[in-house]
Amino acid sequence: MLSRMEPAARDAFAQLVRYAIIGALITAGGQAIYYYGVEWFGLDPNVSIAVAFVAGVIVGYFAHGWISFAGHGARDDHARMGMRFIVVNLFGFALNSFFVWLLVKALGGPTWWPIVPNIVVTPFATFLMHRYWTFG
Repeated sequence: MLSRMEPAARDAFAQLVRYAIIGALITAGGQAIYYYGVEWFGLDPNVSIAVAFVAGVIVGYFAHGWISFAGHGARDDHARMGMRFIVVNLFGFALNSFFVWLLVKALGGPTWWPIVPNIVVTPFATFLMHRYWTFG
């Protein structure tokens, strides 16, 4: 299947795989920070997801820039790229926070419910934004 893909599509697929692996590790760590922040340390769910977000942005900037999108786009304006990375991740933070608010606070669900959309919906949305805007 990969051998029949156009080179650009093959490159995009490889980026998606790398992004998924790196993102899965960052997301798992972030969701662990969220969950244990609430369950062990008694943090408000939205405070805990904010702590997880900050940790994820710091690790993600370097990991995705060096690994996920290696060789993709120009690296000549680090200020612009860094600002775009932050904007995309603020969008991801807002989306994750919305899921926490909706599923835990508004619907009264258990604290683990937001983990599902936080590891499925948000990473896919941010991949597309990073590929075409941040690192494009």
